[in-house]
Amino acid sequence: MTIPADHAQRLVLNDEVHARPYAQVEAPERISFLALLAADGGAGATAALVRLFERMGRPPPLDAPHVAADFGTFRLKWERHTEFTSYTFFQRGGFDAPFAASAFDAVPADWLATLPGETVVAAQVAVAKAPEQLPAVWEIAHSFADNPIVGSAVASGAASVFTDFRVHADRMSRFLVLDRGLGRYQAGRVVQRLLEIETYRMMALLALPVARRAGGEITVAERDLLALTERMAGTGAEDEPQLLNELTRLAAAVESSGSASKYRFGAARAYYELTRNRIRELHEESLPGLQTIGEFMERRLAPAMNTCESVARRQDELSGRIARSSDLLRTRVDIEREQQNLQVLAQMNRRAKLQLRLQETVEGLSVAAITYYAVGLVSYVVKAAKSLGLHVDHDLAVGVSIPVVAVLVALGVRHIRKTVMRAT
Repeated sequence: MTIPADHAQRLVLNDEVHARPYAQVEAPERISFLALLAADGGAGATAALVRLFERMGRPPPLDAPHVAADFGTFRLKWERHTEFTSYTFFQRGGFDAPFAASAFDAVPADWLATLPGETVVAAQVAVAKAPEQLPAVWEIAHSFADNPIVGSAVASGAASVFTDFRVHADRMSRFLVLDRGLGRYQAGRVVQRLLEIETYRMMALLALPVARRAGGEITVAERDLLALTERMAGTGAEDEPQLLNELTRLAAAVESSGSASKYRFGAARAYYELTRNRIRELHEESLPGLQTIGEFMERRLAPAMNTCESVARRQDELSGRIARSSDLLRTRVDIEREQQNLQVLAQMNRRAKLQLRLQETVEGLSVAAITYYAVGLVSYVVKAAKSLGLHVDHDLAVGVSIPVVAVLVALGVRHIRKTVMRAT
């Protein structure tokens, strides 16, 4: 059957649901896990993985986000995530004390010590066959340096898991899985969920120091904003530009702090939700005298996440309050400027009226001056006529011409002013 050509990403997208498959785990087995923050986008981790394969005499893996390999003495599962890279080492074989040794012992020590990145999680998981009778809590606690432990039955009672969520003297946290009938893939799913719970809770908690630091900065900014707001209520127009400048600097500082922490808080929310999802997937059932992992996380992790959420909300609310204060102050400045503009316009109107009156005065003087010169011309004309023998009374002619000339000049000036006004 011939069908249209595949989308360029069809196979990649189809295989995405098969990415990062669960490892097969069979009791007794030790699992050692590392999660390292990647400082270079994971390029160094990829190079380190290639070195391990070359050292073990195996062809280097392709550039892929996850790699699984069996080196005989141990198995490796490597994954590259957005912010961290994880290494999971598996080693089968019986043991008496679950945490007396680890799968790290089978890994080249010099290679392990030079892995790039900072350790966020180092954990050991010991998977052992469960005895007929579940040991007492105090007996299990011996494997955790007698610390208080949490635990539950998981996978519909097919296994029991225990941990104390502490970093021990060997710099690793510990998980004990007592297998009552897990299949290999089922055991792999349980182990992976436990490791993901440990990893995602630590990645979520990376936001807590950021929240504590940002909380202090927000407190200082809130105090500064309160002081500025009080000054706004009692200052005059001459101080408003300075207040607006200080508000602008405060807004820039708050936005800078918020931008630096926004990604971390968003990532914390995502990691926290992943942690809760992995806990739900365990399908825990309570064991006598023990908190379940879910109960422990709700009691211990949830408050830290609530702190981060609270700080994120305070940042948003503070930004909004600063914006409202800035808008209020700008409104006051704008109103003050409008009042000043109105005063300037009123002064311009007064000046225009004065100029108009002055212009009218000048026009009156102009009419008188033009009339004077025009009557002088009339006087010369009358004298010339008299010299020609015409009997014209000079004084009478000049006197009669004065009002006539004045009226004509006034009408002419008025016509010129109207013409100019129409043109403008």
